[in-house]
Amino acid sequence: MRTLAFIALFILCFASVAVAQDKLIILVRHAEKAAVAPEEPDPDLSPEGRERAVRFMKVAKRYRPGAVYSTLYKRTRQTAEPIAAARAKEIQIYGAAKQAELVDRILKSKTKRFIVVGHSNTVPFLANLFAKKEVFRQLLDSEYGVFYVIRMRKGVFERIEVYSY
Repeated sequence: MRTLAFIALFILCFASVAVAQDKLIILVRHAEKAAVAPEEPDPDLSPEGRERAVRFMKVAKRYRPGAVYSTLYKRTRQTAEPIAAARAKEIQIYGAAKQAELVDRILKSKTKRFIVVGHSNTVPFLANLFAKKEVFRQLLDSEYGVFYVIRMRKGVFERIEVYSY
């Protein structure tokens, strides 16, 4: 009976180590959206936004993301498209209001490197969820051009780096 208990304990320990792996998560707000009427809820990227999305791809591809996530909005998908194409990855859609579910999905995934494109009010909130503390505030509507690199070591938050692009 002790042998069986020891084997079960060994399997549980090994399983938790296998799940708790190193992760790198890059969070970025969508690029500039086109000026449209206020009643238009889902604008495309502006020409400047399309240029920024390509600039982000050039910076982000060095991280070799294995998965690319975006909300369903056109501006987030259009921001994600260049990096997804460069890495030959399909854009996976997540619910903008379901950040905790996305964090859980990423932490449980076997993939090690991620790109997540969100919004001015979701990207800082996601960073705070990964850090498990309030560090970042909502971005101003005019704030573009930064991305967050979150590093996890063995399933535990290690640090967040913020870069301009």
